[in-house]
Amino acid sequence: MCCSDESSSHIYRPERLLIVSLKPFEEVVTEYGSVVLRVCRAVVGPVDAEDAWSETFIAAMRAYPELDPGANVEAWLVTIAHRKAIDIVRVRGRVAIPTDEVPELPTRIGLPGSWDHELWDALEQLPFKQRAAVAYHFLGGLPYADIAEILGNTPTAARKAGSDGIAALRKTYLPKTVPEGSHA
Repeated sequence: MCCSDESSSHIYRPERLLIVSLKPFEEVVTEYGSVVLRVCRAVVGPVDAEDAWSETFIAAMRAYPELDPGANVEAWLVTIAHRKAIDIVRVRGRVAIPTDEVPELPTRIGLPGSWDHELWDALEQLPFKQRAAVAYHFLGGLPYADIAEILGNTPTAARKAGSDGIAALRKTYLPKTVPEGSHA
C-alpha cells in the first residue's frame, strides 16, 4: 500500500519503516559513564562527583523507558548530570559543616544599624515626650535646652520627661536584660 503526500514528493511507505529501539540501559551506562563522571567532577568536584554520578544514572534509569528512540542519549545524560550536580551543590550549601570549635558569634550591640527589638518595644511603651526626650538626649546627645525647643516645652520639663522615661525603662526593660544581683 502506497500513499503520496500532496505537499511533497515524498512517498510514505509504512511497511518499510525501521523499528528503532533503545539499547539496554547497561550499555548506556558503559558507553556514557565516563562523560557523566567528568561533568559531575567539573560541577561538584572530586569529593561529591560519585554521588552526583549515581544520582544521575538512578534518575536516567527511571526515565529511560520513556526516552524517544531518536534522542541524543549523551546530551540527555549530560543534562541530567548537570542538574543533579547542581542539586548536590545546593544541598551542601545548606548543610552545617562540623568543626571542633564553635566560632564566636559576632555581636551587634552598639553597632550602627543594629536593632534591639526589646529596647524598641520598651521605648515604644513610653509616652511620646518621654520617648523623644530619652532618644534626643541619650541617643542623640542633645542638651535639654535644645530638646525643649523641639518638644515645645521648657528645659525643666524636657529634663523631667527624660528622667521619667529612664526610670520607666529601668522598671520595664532592664529587668529583662540585666541578670539579678548586678547593677545597671
